[in-house]
Amino acid sequence: MLNVVLYQPEIPHNTGAVGRLCLATGARLHLIKPLGFSLEDKYLKRSGLDYWAEVDVRVWDSWEDMYGQAEKTASFFYVEVQGTRPHWEANFGQNSDIYLVFGPETRGIPTALMNDRMEHVLRIPMLGTRSLNLATAVAITLYEAIRQRGGV
Repeated sequence: MLNVVLYQPEIPHNTGAVGRLCLATGARLHLIKPLGFSLEDKYLKRSGLDYWAEVDVRVWDSWEDMYGQAEKTASFFYVEVQGTRPHWEANFGQNSDIYLVFGPETRGIPTALMNDRMEHVLRIPMLGTRSLNLATAVAITLYEAIRQRGGV
């Protein structure tokens, strides 16, 4: 299964759009608290349209809670500007659960979460800007994982 993890997301519009992407691709969305908004936020629901109720979303109190529930065979990939390899070089494999992890919009993923997994820190190549919109970054990476796994 493909999983998208938003670590402490701050902007409801982005989370709503990511939720819609997850629904469209069959991915599960994991939200790690604290969230920068309420799940009842009208902007979240506006971005997620009327699909939000159908999104397979799990809300976790901490990274440790979410990480601890993952299968031992799961692979975690962290999408961050400090990544050493482009996202298309990752092996998203067929047989294990894949977790694509994205950090909060203003801070990124804490280094402590990535330190012992630097070979799994990916970047999306770009020119002229230091970052992309969170939902755009999720879409780029999620659809590459789907392409490698043979479709939705």
